[in-house]
Amino acid sequence: MITQPNVKINLGLNVLRRRSDGYHDLETLFVPCPDFHDTLEIIHGDDYSRTVGSLEGPVAQAISEDGKVMVTIARKEGVDWDPLKDLTVRAYQLLASDYKLPPVKIYLHKGAPVGAGLGGGSADAAFALRMIAEISELGLTDAQLAEYAARLGSDCAFFVYNRPMFGTGRGEILEDFPLDLSGFRIELTVPEGISVSTATAYRGIVPRIPEKPLRDILLQDPATWKEELKNDFEKTVFAAYPALAGIKEQLYARGALYAAMSGSGSALFSIFRK
Repeated sequence: MITQPNVKINLGLNVLRRRSDGYHDLETLFVPCPDFHDTLEIIHGDDYSRTVGSLEGPVAQAISEDGKVMVTIARKEGVDWDPLKDLTVRAYQLLASDYKLPPVKIYLHKGAPVGAGLGGGSADAAFALRMIAEISELGLTDAQLAEYAARLGSDCAFFVYNRPMFGTGRGEILEDFPLDLSGFRIELTVPEGISVSTATAYRGIVPRIPEKPLRDILLQDPATWKEELKNDFEKTVFAAYPALAGIKEQLYARGALYAAMSGSGSALFSIFRK
């Protein structure tokens, strides 16, 4: 089974309050964006890969101690994390804690940027959960898959549904949202050489409750978003990486109706009328 986990953008991102468990309550609108994606293949342990010959870049490979998972990850810039700690492997292990799963081989070609706030790793996790569940014939519903996904990461559950969803809590509480951008196009800009850690993004964040509800702003014409639709992480991230603020200014100079940083990473997106 082969899929292409896509990235997401965040339309608005408010950090509302710090929680007793150390996390923060957020509100944001997750929107799928197919501009960047990974390629993920998961097969039975005795099957043959259809993608391994097309993997590009340095490759990292490992086999779990119990021999149930073989994972191969390729990335142009290199793989600087333990393959066995990749979210696709953790997805298998999470399901294996509740179900008897067959041995599998996982092949992941990373095409989406890492550390850019686009949720590429979260997408891999959610897609892997669905693929493993289908291969294993578990019959899980989207709601059940989303519950597992939320245990892997705050924005993982969104990728189970992979349509515009309003997120609250840590980002795992999701509701459908009537977003219509059919008359607009979205462009992604991913600066080279800048990867923003979550710790950097949260440093200096002061939680706040916005005066105007985010839902109300999102229902307005995108031409009004420039002054009202905020990503609270921009203040801290732009202070650490002034070049990102400069890129945002350039996007507006090109005629964007709206431009912002996505999530807590370095990627920016811009919205233009078609």
